[in-house]
Amino acid sequence: MKLRLAVFLTSLLTLLLAACAASSAATPPPAATPAPPTPLAAPSATPRASTPSPSPTPSPAPTPTPSVTPLPRTTLLFVGNIVPARCVRAAADRRGDDHYIYAEVAPLIRQADYAVALLNASLSDVGLVTGCRATYVLTGAPRHAQTLKWAGFDLVNVGTNHIRNCGWVGCGYRAFLETLQNLHQAGLATVGGGENLEAALQPAVATLNGVRFAFVSLNQLGFSWADEDTPGTAPLTPENAARAIALARQQADVVIALPHWGPEYDFTPNYLQRRAARWLVAAGADVVVGNHSHVVQGMQILGGVPVFYSLGNFVFDQTWDEKNQQGAMLTLTFEGTHMVSYGYTPTHVDGDGTVHLAPPAEAAIIMAHIRAGSLPDEPLPSPTPTP
Repeated sequence: MKLRLAVFLTSLLTLLLAACAASSAATPPPAATPAPPTPLAAPSATPRASTPSPSPTPSPAPTPTPSVTPLPRTTLLFVGNIVPARCVRAAADRRGDDHYIYAEVAPLIRQADYAVALLNASLSDVGLVTGCRATYVLTGAPRHAQTLKWAGFDLVNVGTNHIRNCGWVGCGYRAFLETLQNLHQAGLATVGGGENLEAALQPAVATLNGVRFAFVSLNQLGFSWADEDTPGTAPLTPENAARAIALARQQADVVIALPHWGPEYDFTPNYLQRRAARWLVAAGADVVVGNHSHVVQGMQILGGVPVFYSLGNFVFDQTWDEKNQQGAMLTLTFEGTHMVSYGYTPTHVDGDGTVHLAPPAEAAIIMAHIRAGSLPDEPLPSPTPTP
């Protein structure tokens, strides 16, 4: 009996334990509560407006240096006497062309912003064709106007003593006016001559790189002077110098005077040239570039103004003396309205007119002549006050 009771109790206990185990498997455990996120910063107990930290006092910014705009650079080129007459014209007529004259130097002429030629012969069909012989009649072919343009020239100074040559009585005025016409038709400006004196005194003005350059030309030597109703060149007198430069100053920033002056074949400027240079500088010229002497002459700073007295022969047939075959191209360089440098390029001309760059030995001789003929710097005397 006791044994059966023990078995019964043991079985009952086994059933109860199995039931509890089954109940426990059927009911899942509760999910774990997630931990709250950790704040990036603990909040303040009392909210308040944020106060920025004071910035350091800035040091004043340096004043920027304005960039300097470079002034425009302008180059002007000048040459000596051009006389496409006598043996030069005869040689060109035989060839049927005269471009050979400038072929070697044309590239240098064209490099300049503005190139000025000095014509000391007429270019007209009216003139006598002299051939290659000794004569004072200097007449060139009209076609040479086109050749000057081809070579690179922009302005032709006609204020010279042979510009009205023609070889016949009474034809000088017509030859002169035809010369002007031929030059203008070739696209060249002219200065130093006109239908009357007032026209001859007028400047030629060219605006280059924003700067207005004016050129005036006056002739000291005669033989082609104009008057109130006669065509020709402007005489070089104190009154005409003042008048021409005043007209130029009204229209330009820089005034360049081109006097035709001085004795032939002398390297040193004479008294008449030096006196006329004072007239031109006193009248207000910024630069003076003269010629006529058929040889190079020196230069001078006169009252702060550069004066170049002569550039010799550029194209001529004067082969009897080597000094007459020598010349120089003068290049002036401006920055804005101020001349900052000048330079000579020595040349040699053959009897047929061909212009060459002078070889080194001859170039040294030419430069020696220019140095020897140069004058000391000289101030202009102050004007005497009017009592």
